[in-house]
Amino acid sequence: MRRAAQVWPLRPTARYAAQIAEALRAETLGGVIMLLATVAALIWANVSYESYDSIRTLTLGPAALHLDLELYKWAQNGLLAIFFFIAGLEVKEEFTHGELAVLRKAALPIIAALSGMAVPAAVYLLVTIGAPDAGRGWAIPTATDIAFALAVLAVTASAMPAALRAFLLTCAVVDDLGAITVIALFYTEGLNVPMLLAGAALIALYGVLQARGVTSPWLYVPIALAAWYFVEVSGLHATVAGVALGLLTRCRTRPGESRTPAEAADHRIRPISAGLAVPVFAFLSAGVPLTASAVGAIFSDRVVLGVMAGLVVGKFLGVFGGAWIAVRLGLARLSADLHWRDMAAVSLLGGIGFTVSLLIGDLAYGDDPARADAVTTGVLAASLVSSLLAAALLHFRVRSHAAAAGTSGPGRVPGPMSEQDD
Repeated sequence: MRRAAQVWPLRPTARYAAQIAEALRAETLGGVIMLLATVAALIWANVSYESYDSIRTLTLGPAALHLDLELYKWAQNGLLAIFFFIAGLEVKEEFTHGELAVLRKAALPIIAALSGMAVPAAVYLLVTIGAPDAGRGWAIPTATDIAFALAVLAVTASAMPAALRAFLLTCAVVDDLGAITVIALFYTEGLNVPMLLAGAALIALYGVLQARGVTSPWLYVPIALAAWYFVEVSGLHATVAGVALGLLTRCRTRPGESRTPAEAADHRIRPISAGLAVPVFAFLSAGVPLTASAVGAIFSDRVVLGVMAGLVVGKFLGVFGGAWIAVRLGLARLSADLHWRDMAAVSLLGGIGFTVSLLIGDLAYGDDPARADAVTTGVLAASLVSSLLAAALLHFRVRSHAAAAGTSGPGRVPGPMSEQDD
């Protein structure tokens, strides 16, 4: 007899529900701060690009250690390592206590997230066939910015079912893991193997100490900084060190512990990531001069068109289509609290690329400033379009849920499938 498909989302434990709520609060506030930083960067860059660029390209750090980096590179390689450390913690928590603890039960968000990476890449490649240097940018539209997406969801649709926010957060966790894998595999050149091995040894030491129950931050902070340094100078993008350390952080309590090391680290570091690291990166990355040529590139440069089409169209088709296929194949079922129109709205939010899309765009075209600025403009435009479309649809869905709650009882909206549908 065929095993029944899991109704999604599953009911989270009280502990995991509290962690989701904390993550949503931090990421939502971070998204607002990042939006303000982006607007400030755009204003400054268009009032006086020379002064903005002089700050962005200011070189700091000891040359003897190969750390004489421009300020925006410090943001990319240093501050975003903090962001990806938090992403690693989220992935570990999901696999330990969350929706991904039993992969069969997490089929819906996993398939939606993977499809939400593959389809935008395919759309990009289709739009850019024959365009010069287009192959380097295929991964730009595959990423979703969870902070911006959650901020839009919170501002426009706080009354939507919690299941929708859980779906978006779980998809983003899988998306973050996919993004760091893409960066490691496809945007790494000229590896220094001894340095990389030294970094890997330090990361392994961190994991061993975690497994043995060592909790002193005075030991872990130097190990983490040294691991980051060796990965950075090895040629592999330093954000890989961040996510690896997050994945190795222990997520289960030992006798006498009131919270896990992962919870303690998340509590201390998430505010730094959401309130400082990501907004500073956004400020140093989003300042592009919106000249006639830059805006014109949106409509004439097929790489930019491919990025925009991948984010706005590809992300929607990928996330929504992946979820629909998972249900049609019997791998999962939506709960009665959700409707396919809800899934369409949250799928549009997937087109808010921003942070990781800007990072991959610079890795792909950093040696071509004009193309890099055009790609940045395209990412910003696509993220804005996706935000507006999602906000409009979410607004209508909130009204629909409110109307249904008035006739069907609180919180009950007839969905396409319910637990009784077999």
